Amino acid sequence: MLALRFEHNQLTLQDISLPATDGTALIRMTRAGICATDLAITRGYASFSGTLGHEFVGIIEESPDPEWIGKRVVGNINIGCGNCRECHRGDSRHCALRRVLGIRSYDGAFAEFLTLPLRNLHVIPDSLSDSVAVFAEPLAAACRILEQVVIKPDQSVVVLGDGKLGQLIARMLKASGYNPLLIGKYETKRALAEQVGIQTRILDEGGVDTDLRQAVDVVIEATGNSQAFAQALELVSPCGTIILKSTLHGNWTLKAENFVVPEVTVVGSRCGRLEHSLKLLESGTIEVASLISAEFPLAQALDAFRFAAQPGIMKVQLLAPR
Repeated sequence: MLALRFEHNQLTLQDISLPATDGTALIRMTRAGICATDLAITRGYASFSGTLGHEFVGIIEESPDPEWIGKRVVGNINIGCGNCRECHRGDSRHCALRRVLGIRSYDGAFAEFLTLPLRNLHVIPDSLSDSVAVFAEPLAAACRILEQVVIKPDQSVVVLGDGKLGQLIARMLKASGYNPLLIGKYETKRALAEQVGIQTRILDEGGVDTDLRQAVDVVIEATGNSQAFAQALELVSPCGTIILKSTLHGNWTLKAENFVVPEVTVVGSRCGRLEHSLKLLESGTIEVASLISAEFPLAQALDAFRFAAQPGIMKVQLLAPR
C-alpha cells in the first residue's frame, strides 16, 4: 500500500506492506486531514518515526466483529494499554503506556490502510460527508476545553491564534453561547471567522492592545508559537485562566512569578471525545467547509505537505486512491 512516512528526519512516500491487524480493525482510509501537529513532527516534535496522520475517515474492511465491516468511521487516536487505572476508567488519553495514531509508536492514517481497536472507533452519521467528518477529531480537541473549564456567560474569552484549531475553538465557543474574540495575524483567516459571526482582531507582534491588557477572564492559546504563553499572560486578568492547546518542539522560558503573583490558572488541554464533536457536526451548528484550503490525492502527499506548510493555509485534506 501507499503510505506517507517520516523516517530519519525525512518525509517520503513509500510502497509498504499492509499493517497487521492483531485483533484490531483494518480500515481503508478515504480521506485524511493534515494538521499543525503533523507539520510539527516533521520539525522534530514528538520524535516520531513511521506513517503520519491522525485525522481520518475510513471504511472498515476487516474486523474481529463482523458487524463492523463496511461501516464508515472516525477514530480516537489514543491506544491505551487496557490494563492501567486510566484505561479501566475509560480514558486512554492519559494511559502512561498509550500509543498515539501517527504521533507516538503507532502508524497513522496517511496511508491506504490503517488499524485501530474497535473500542477506538465511532460510526459516522450518514448525513455527514467525508470532508466534514474529518474534522471530528480536531473539533473534539476544541470541545475538550469546556469539559475541563467552566466559563461563565459574563466572562470575556479570547482565542489566540487564527489557524485551524483556533478557528474550531472559536466556532465551538460561539455555538455554545459565548462571544469569543479571535486574535490572529492573517487577514484571510480572520475573515473566515468573521463570516460566521466571530469578532476578530489582528495580533500585534509588539504586544496586545491596551484595552485588553490584563483584562481577559479566559485566554485560549492555540497559536503553535513559542511566544504565545507570554502574550497570553499579557492578556489574562488577575485570577483568570489560560488554556494551552499548542504542543511545541522546544522549551518555554517564563518566570513563575508572572503567573503565581496574579494567581493565574494554567490548564493544559489535549484530546476530546468524538461522540460530542460528531453530534455537533451532524447538527450543522458549526460550519467547517470554509476551512478546507485544498485537497490532494495521497499520491501527491509530499506536495500537500509543502502546500500546508505555507503561511495562511488552512486545512489540507488527502484523498485515498479510488
